[in-house]
Amino acid sequence: MTDKQTVDTAIQYQSKLFVPQASSRPETTPDFSHIEIPSPIASQRPDVLSEAVDIQDLAYGLVRVLGDDHLVAGPWAPDLSADKLLLGLRHMMHVRAFDNRMFKMQRQGKLSFYMKCTGEEAVAVAQGMALKSSDMLFPSYRQQGLLFVREHSIVDMMCQCLSNAKDNIKGRQMPIFYSSKKHNFFSLSGNLATQYSQAVGWGMASAYKGEDQVAVSWVGDGTTAAADVYHALVFGSTYKAPVILNVVNNQWAISTPQSFASTGSTFAARSIGLSIPGIRVDGNDFLAIYAVTQWAAERARKGGGPTFIELYTYRTEGHSTSDNPDAYRGKNEANFWPLGDPIDRLKQHLIAIGQWSEEQHQALQSELTDDITKDWKEALAHGSLDNGPHWPVTSMFEDVFKEMPPHLVKQSKQIGA
Repeated sequence: MTDKQTVDTAIQYQSKLFVPQASSRPETTPDFSHIEIPSPIASQRPDVLSEAVDIQDLAYGLVRVLGDDHLVAGPWAPDLSADKLLLGLRHMMHVRAFDNRMFKMQRQGKLSFYMKCTGEEAVAVAQGMALKSSDMLFPSYRQQGLLFVREHSIVDMMCQCLSNAKDNIKGRQMPIFYSSKKHNFFSLSGNLATQYSQAVGWGMASAYKGEDQVAVSWVGDGTTAAADVYHALVFGSTYKAPVILNVVNNQWAISTPQSFASTGSTFAARSIGLSIPGIRVDGNDFLAIYAVTQWAAERARKGGGPTFIELYTYRTEGHSTSDNPDAYRGKNEANFWPLGDPIDRLKQHLIAIGQWSEEQHQALQSELTDDITKDWKEALAHGSLDNGPHWPVTSMFEDVFKEMPPHLVKQSKQIGA
């Protein structure tokens, strides 16, 4: 074979390799024109014990409740009072105020690391409000809104990020890797997707004991490449575990677009072959998220087993404070996202039904910003990142073993424990 034939053959085979495209790159203009946004009346709301194969259209559509006119429509519209909607709005605004403060503190060197959930607040807040406080949460790292819904101390969350003397995890976790037994909030893990299998296992145990609780877990779109996701789906399906498994499709897994993980279909459709209903929902529509989560929780409590929910949203900010999104996606791509901002959409709905105003919104925003500032000052009173006080080194030997093994007893004595 000649050199030219070798090159031609290589080109021939290379041309068969498909490389998924991103929604944009730094040198291109963002374009989401390919996204089909159905009317709120387009999706059916089936019985909660329906078979997955009979409702598979929900995995390919997009459940919505809020229309372009900011009014509620369609079969998924939940029965929520104006007071409950206002509470949901307050929680989302509170989370955003918290994120903004913590991000600024990291940029000033007062925190080592932080991750915002800007644009995704409705995911955690609406789902948290649709669940019972006894339900067990196995989150990923953008569901801080769950703790706001369950009224976790904001000061304590800040102390965890500071790893100071009031950090309930004693400095053993990265900032934002919260944990709270009191609030049924399982510790976050940097080993992504492990929480999926843990949630299914917890749900199986709860069902075995005859309890009524549901386990709920979240992963991002990129994490769906991990084997743990499918371990969880298989076990959940086999044992009809009372569990809700969520995929937050926010379009980017750090610098990798969701097209690298979606295989040309929706994420929600992946569960159908395992006889688990898959539902794709507008992740920026508070009411739609609430309704779908409520449906899935009722299904689980009635013995129907898992539901696999894809929350279709957008990651407005960088992956973390260690990330620069302008390096891999088009500038201001978030401005092109067609499903809007969850806070603004709920605000506009409340204004449209005469329960809110721009003046009230601005006043609440100022109030929450002031509250967060006060909370930050209180958190610093328990110790700063640089100057402490922090948990003593000897605390590393605590809370691990009921009876400490001899080699650790020896080591603890060496450092004066």
